[in-house]
Amino acid sequence: MNKSSLILPAIAIVVVGILSSVFIVDEREKALVLQFGKVVAVKDEPGLAFKIPFVQEVVTYDDRILSRDVAALEVTPLDDRRLVVDAFARYRIVDVEQFREAVGVGGERGAETRIDSILKAKIREVLGSVSSNDILSSDRAVLMLKIRNGAIADARDLGLEVIDVRLKRTDLPRANLRSTFDRMRAERNREAADEIARGKEAALRVTAQADRTVIETVSDAQRQAEIIRGEADAKRSAVFAEAFGKDIEFFKFYRSLQAYRASLKGENSTMVLSPDSDFFSYLKSDAAK
Repeated sequence: MNKSSLILPAIAIVVVGILSSVFIVDEREKALVLQFGKVVAVKDEPGLAFKIPFVQEVVTYDDRILSRDVAALEVTPLDDRRLVVDAFARYRIVDVEQFREAVGVGGERGAETRIDSILKAKIREVLGSVSSNDILSSDRAVLMLKIRNGAIADARDLGLEVIDVRLKRTDLPRANLRSTFDRMRAERNREAADEIARGKEAALRVTAQADRTVIETVSDAQRQAEIIRGEADAKRSAVFAEAFGKDIEFFKFYRSLQAYRASLKGENSTMVLSPDSDFFSYLKSDAAK
């Protein structure tokens, strides 16, 4: 047999063997070298690596941060108002050997199923311990942190690190929207009625206080007016008494003139008096001349 006919196949076999023993680890990946399904080496540094051809195989896993959207699920908070919750998580594979042992040949697909189960369990556990108002409020960071911290411990057994968990949407089930809106409307109407009642009560208090102030002010003004009027009447009486004491005849004459002025008016066309009445004494006496 020709030696060249043997050398060429041998060279080809050697080349194939060398090529089969060399593989490249991408900087975005981690690699496991398996021999008969058992992990014999972990390659987490990028570059060239070697394996035994035809005996060992290489399995790679993504070393980047991965995202996982959790399908919408219903949760029941403490007040029994069911909510539909959407969430997503960010995680990464930190221990590829443990990850391989946990998920087997399922790889990242199997990890997604396992991470979904962990997140759903933690979401139901955390959101089921608070009221729906806490979940629907804008300040939900504490709840998301509790979900993440709970998922970290369970995901560690899979060789995974949960970096973040976020609640994207928290809504009421469509079947419950009508009854919930009706209940919210009734609560708002009750609150409005309470506010109106409190406002009317306050208005009555203010009105009563104002009426009392008016009565007290008017009463005080009337009392002061009566005092002033009494003082003026007293002064007038004192002046009359003093004038009467100085000239009694002039005082009588002055009072008679006042009586004439009041009686002899245009509308008083008729007066019936006795001829010897004292009313006209100053009109017919010599003292009036």
